[in-house]
Formats: sequence, structure tokens, C-alpha cells
Amino acid sequence: MTAVTSRPAVPPPASDGRGVGPLLRAWRERRRVSQLELALRADSSARHISFVETGRARPSEEMVLRLAEHLDVPVRERNALLLAAGYAPHYPETPLDDPALDALRDGMERLIQGYEPYPALVVDATYTVVAANRGISMLLDGVPESLLAPAPNAMRLTLHPEGLAPRIRNLREWRGHLLAQMERQIALHRSAVLRELYEEVAAYPAPAGADDGAPAEPVAWFALPMRIEHEGRVLSFVSSISTFNTPMDVTVAELAIETFLPADPATAKYLQSLVS
Repeated sequence: MTAVTSRPAVPPPASDGRGVGPLLRAWRERRRVSQLELALRADSSARHISFVETGRARPSEEMVLRLAEHLDVPVRERNALLLAAGYAPHYPETPLDDPALDALRDGMERLIQGYEPYPALVVDATYTVVAANRGISMLLDGVPESLLAPAPNAMRLTLHPEGLAPRIRNLREWRGHLLAQMERQIALHRSAVLRELYEEVAAYPAPAGADDGAPAEPVAWFALPMRIEHEGRVLSFVSSISTFNTPMDVTVAELAIETFLPADPATAKYLQSLVS
């Protein structure tokens, strides 16, 4: 599972014909920023911000981008704001298999391979796995091919009754963590594709025997672990998600690298034994 695949673009949210003003106001309210505070950040005036939001003034392309930056609007949504204001999108959306991203793909592959024997993978905005290392392949051993091809989805792989779910010892907690993560992403990106995926995986029935085991000895976890059975033993991992700093491309902005760190000495010792 190391091949990087190109996925169809996630369509931008519709502006509902309301123009850029209401969209900017919605982002400002979502960030809980007053018009005056936004004006100070963007070197403007509260009066001008008010006029933009009510449609009495048309912001320049530079102003749209400046406001979007200070409101921490995702890159894809910045393009949507520009379109609503009557401007062309500013950020390209380069297919992941485009030669222009050769260096990026190579860098991601080296990064996750260098993390071995610990699991690591790269996902896009809809949790489609675009690259994974051998640590992930180890955990997926026994998962049916129908969930692995042609473009595996990390949420389906984890929560599907025929995926990893029956082997996750603390499924209730881990499932709740993943669904909450998706809810935050939906609130941020307003993606219909992501909402559809959420409704699908949230409806999966819990496998029989889920959450029927606890650690043999109390463990002081430093973060919520995923405790998963593998070849007769229980491995414990905590995950970390990294994104690219100041991306200038929609595709790159929506990539995330997730790494799984052993949460206890027994897991670390077992994984190291695989490469000894």
C-alpha cells in the first residue's frame, strides 16, 4: 500500500448565490471574531468590514485573501470566497500524480518508510489512503480485499465490521474519537462527500464483543490509545496527525500524515522485534 493515487477533487461548497459578504460573515462568526477585531487584524475598518458583509461594498481580491487568512479559512474555501466575489480561484488544485508533485510524493514516501516499523499513512480530505508503510500493512493483515481496493478509505478500514473494528479492544472510545474528528472536519470544510462518509461509518453496527477487554495491568496512558489485537497479542498506539505548513495548493493543503506511536513498552518491543 505504498502507491500514491490521484483522487477526484472534492467539490467546493455552493455559495447559494449569496455573494461573498454572507460567506465572510459566516466565517467570522464561526471564528468568534468581531468586525472590529477582524478589521484591526486586516488593517481595515469595522465600517468597511460591515459594508462588505452586507454587500454594500465589493472587496478587492487582495482584501478577500487577507480576510480569509486572518480567519484561518481553509485553502479550498478561500477559492470559494474568491469565486463568490467574482474573482478567479487563487490556489491551484494539482492532481497528486502530476509530475509537478514528484518531490512531494517522494518526500512523503521517504517519511513514512523511515517511520517503520511503526505504522504511518497519508490520507486526503476524504480519508482516502494515498500512501502507507509496512507497519500499516501489518495491521491490515486479514482485511478483505473489498475494503483495500481500489482506493482504501481509512475510516472504512477502521470502523467497518469486516475491517479492523472487531480487533479494536477499545472500539467504543476509538470510534467516538474518529467520529468527533470527522465532525470537526465537516464543520470546517462543509463537504458533502465527507458528510456522506460520516453517515456511512457512523451507521456501522458494533461487532460483537467490542470493548470486552481491559489491559492486564493499569496503564497511565498519555493520550487515548488504539488497542488492537494482532496475532494473539494486544498492541497499543497513539496517533499524531501532521499537515503541510502554509500550503499554496488545494491538494497539498488537504493531505495529512498520520503516524502511530507505541503507547507502551510491550508494543514498542514487539514492533522492534519484527525488524531485528
